[in-house]
Amino acid sequence: MAQKISILFILLPVLLCAQLPSLETGGYIKYLFSSGKYPALNKRLTDHLIHARLNTRWYPAEPLIAALEIRFRGYYGGSVENIPDFSEQVKSKHPFARLDAFLWKKKKTVGYGEVDRLWLDYSTGNWEVTVGRQRIAWGTALVWNVIDLFNPQSILDFDYEEKPGADALRVQYYTGPVSRVEFSFKPDKSRKKSTVAGLWSLNAFEYDFFLLAGVRNNRWLGGGAWAGRIGSAGFRGEFLFNQPPDQNAPQQYPDLSDYGTSFFRYDKLVFSGVLSADYTFSNSFYVHSEVLYNSCGKIRNAGIFYDQALQIGLLSPARWSLFQKFAYDITPLLRGTLFGIFNPDDHSAVLLPYLTYSVATNLDFLALGFITSGTQHSEYGSFGSSLFVRLKYSY
Repeated sequence: MAQKISILFILLPVLLCAQLPSLETGGYIKYLFSSGKYPALNKRLTDHLIHARLNTRWYPAEPLIAALEIRFRGYYGGSVENIPDFSEQVKSKHPFARLDAFLWKKKKTVGYGEVDRLWLDYSTGNWEVTVGRQRIAWGTALVWNVIDLFNPQSILDFDYEEKPGADALRVQYYTGPVSRVEFSFKPDKSRKKSTVAGLWSLNAFEYDFFLLAGVRNNRWLGGGAWAGRIGSAGFRGEFLFNQPPDQNAPQQYPDLSDYGTSFFRYDKLVFSGVLSADYTFSNSFYVHSEVLYNSCGKIRNAGIFYDQALQIGLLSPARWSLFQKFAYDITPLLRGTLFGIFNPDDHSAVLLPYLTYSVATNLDFLALGFITSGTQHSEYGSFGSSLFVRLKYSY
């Protein structure tokens, strides 16, 4: 009975939207095969994933736009059986609306569906108001967005192009063609976990500039970003200042004192900064470099503090992180890419070489290697190495 209710819960919005006029639909269906060896389990796991998405846009009247986007993932293989609490790891976390359901849970297979986006947008004059589950993408860098307060993301999650969303209110006032003032609020059941911030963007000297201030997890913050060009190369940057972590906040993780000082014992202003540059040559060869710095980041045993870093809003537990990417169109339909992230303090690294090929109209092929190196407690030493093969059909 519970399974039937879950299926109805996911399908009902689709059936309702199908009856509406002025409706646009799209999406994709993907099959992902993976085989990887994980140091913590000391075994190789083979998995299969069916990943489907339906995107809808409804235009009931000129100032209104409504969006509903549904995501389904069906897992089968060794990870479901061997990784503790696998179901909880794939589940999205939202404090209020529980617009998700497990369609089934078995020993080797899990089916999970969720409403990934559900928002209403109203525009009048220079004003735009959006409420609901949405993506508020602040930031200019291409890998690490330290000013992305509402939807932290990871470039290593390559199979989730849309990136996480937040249940939030967003109000924008456009002061010019490329400038605006914005206010965004992401509530939480606990007031101390809410996020509220304002952003001002403007264009000057052929650069886009952003300034912001707000409160996240009961900590004041302020920062900014820019995006422009030096010659023909793109040049971007971001910076953020945070109050020190609350030393009295309840910690969700075990005592880590044997490996280093807790982030919650750091009593100085926290600074995070990113510099990013990229360039495309005339023969399609693409180069992208980026560096991330955290003033309170770890220079050893960074991997042990990964979850704690996320809790205080860091994108990496490391003091320094270096990113490098190269890409080239081998043929008009085949593109090769290689990118990696290196921690210069603990000398751990992750390397992702991959090929993308356009098989036919709306059908794409991806082959990707996920290779890591490092000692046991380094940032990437426990990630393991994997091979991924994916087919994606878009409609």
